[in-house]
Amino acid sequence: MENRLVKEVAEALSQLYSVTVDEEEILIQKTRKEHRGDYTLVLFSLLKLIRKAPESAGAEIGNFLKGKVSEIQNYNVVKGYLNFELSKEYWLVIFKNRITAKNFGRKERTGDSKTVLVEFSSPNTNKPLHLGHIRNNLLGHSMSEILEAAGNRVVRVNIVNDRGIHICKSMLAWQKWGKGITPESSGKKGDHLVGDFYVMFERELKKQVEKLVQPGESLEEARVKAPLMDKAQEMLRKWEADDTETVNLWKMMNQWVYDGFDVTYKALGVWFDKIYYESDTFKLGRKIVLDALGKGILEKKPDGSVWADLTSDGLDEKILLRSDGTAVYITQDLGTAVLRYKEYQFNKHIYVVGNEQNYHFQVLALILSKIGYSWAKDLYHLSYGMVELPYGKMKSREGTVVDADDLIQEMIDTAREMSKELGKLDGYQAEEKQKIYRMIGLGALKYFILKVDPKKNMTFNPEESIDFNGNTGPLVQYTYTRIQSVLKKAREAGMLDGCHLNMEADPPSKEIELIKLLEDFPRVVGESAETYNPGLIANFCYETAREFNQFYHDYPILKEPDNDLRNLRIILSETTGNILHSAMGLLGIEMPDRM
Repeated sequence: MENRLVKEVAEALSQLYSVTVDEEEILIQKTRKEHRGDYTLVLFSLLKLIRKAPESAGAEIGNFLKGKVSEIQNYNVVKGYLNFELSKEYWLVIFKNRITAKNFGRKERTGDSKTVLVEFSSPNTNKPLHLGHIRNNLLGHSMSEILEAAGNRVVRVNIVNDRGIHICKSMLAWQKWGKGITPESSGKKGDHLVGDFYVMFERELKKQVEKLVQPGESLEEARVKAPLMDKAQEMLRKWEADDTETVNLWKMMNQWVYDGFDVTYKALGVWFDKIYYESDTFKLGRKIVLDALGKGILEKKPDGSVWADLTSDGLDEKILLRSDGTAVYITQDLGTAVLRYKEYQFNKHIYVVGNEQNYHFQVLALILSKIGYSWAKDLYHLSYGMVELPYGKMKSREGTVVDADDLIQEMIDTAREMSKELGKLDGYQAEEKQKIYRMIGLGALKYFILKVDPKKNMTFNPEESIDFNGNTGPLVQYTYTRIQSVLKKAREAGMLDGCHLNMEADPPSKEIELIKLLEDFPRVVGESAETYNPGLIANFCYETAREFNQFYHDYPILKEPDNDLRNLRIILSETTGNILHSAMGLLGIEMPDRM
């Protein structure tokens, strides 16, 4: 309809005012909620050409289009906006021919579809996943789903930061104080056990630093001098030199962590097409750096360290190899990016990483570009804000992080308690109850986090997230189960057999308003993909659920005496349920059939 209106407006300008306007200059948009209408022509840019006041120009163009476009039922002019109201018949045709179609809102992949890599999770192997990782994983998974729905070929990738001083700290602490403990002997998940030793290292290091700190010396300077830190650095050098004992310990403890991560990923419902490991890609990164050094693109300092000079681009110098030849974090990112392009020839590479790394990814793209990789312009940092709990920030060193596994279980437990209080699952079998508790708890967690614009910092409140009345996942899930209940009763009453849409039906405006909301789903998916914001999908789900619940409250469905109207309401209910199921799926949220 937008394209048709643009063409008709161009014709109106030509015939009414003898003005020729490029169709790209004619702006048709969805009518704002505060105005009455469905589509709006923005008049401001046209007024200087036709030299008329907006009210008179709007009336003339409105009359012209109403005579040419039969679907236009009425129009109104509000300042510089010409709003068109479309007929019920138009919306019923759209509903029957488009909205009820299978996979409505999703684009099919074609030979021209773009390949998009989405990197998310990116954990360190010295600790379990925590609340910050949950936001990362949920964003990465949801954006992968949304980008796929927008017609892209999506590859989900993960880079595990399995080397460096952080894992050496845990390894050294296990050597000194572990007494041979394992996940099996301790009964702990491997990632939790390794994380305990990281905290233990930092606690003992803090004691050493307090004894070593001198007047006029910073705590960080004292940390570098501490015997424990010196031992950890020595272990890192041994690892990079392929010392057998060190490498074997590293492999054993990392495997403990990987096994623990897999359990958490499964609980969150996320997965990866390919996992990369820093221990592999840093070698390629180092080779890329040395090759660029040989070509004079990079600079070697007197101490042997290798740097990229970015000062001419308004940035700083960036170290890429230390004086002892060991790689820094960005070195592996160089290697990983080059390897991924070689493997996938991506059109876009999205890094889902917190906003504290904004500078890092600016530098990464610039260095790759200077080295000569033209695709560096296709790297995109999906920068997201920090997530906190009501009682403040988390600190890995001090062991005050909110563990992902604990939070998942807390959400399931909260769903159980609230369901008991509301009596929603009375009479259900125990196994079915547990399944629904998990769907509600995880749905609440995912929805609460994803409804917030990724760029914003947020505070996660478990109890607020699981409210059945607010803008929450459980509200949308409950709406879906309400629809399933209606359909079940319709099926049992034989109303679904032969249920079809009669285009002569004359529904009240409430049905039309719901149809208009549903019709917007493809646009929302497209905008969400373009802006990398799953919150648009969440908001669509909430608005749709709220509109359906109001419709359900105001009008009978199965008890409607008019057969055509009853059929419309049944089909509309079923379609709303299907689209809610699809939209919530883009957020990684399961929908229970009853609750």
